Amino acid sequence: MPMQHVKKYLGLVWMLLGPAGIIYLVATAISEIAKKPVIDTKIQWAVFVIVFIPISIGLMVFGWFAWRGEYERLPEKSDDLEE
Repeated sequence: MPMQHVKKYLGLVWMLLGPAGIIYLVATAISEIAKKPVIDTKIQWAVFVIVFIPISIGLMVFGWFAWRGEYERLPEKSDDLEE
């Protein structure tokens, strides 16, 4: 299988992994907060979720670009960026 196909299908994996990670993290946060409902736990999990959401969105965007084939031809030097 050529590398272009691997990149494309891994893009699909990244797009699916982003929301799955958010869902898993929020479910874990709710579970942990229910076990120990003190302010420290709530703040800790809120920070985890807030920090992870942009990372997950970036993962989905990266996957979208890979799925569309944006990474098929990568520049080899700085001069190639202007084309």
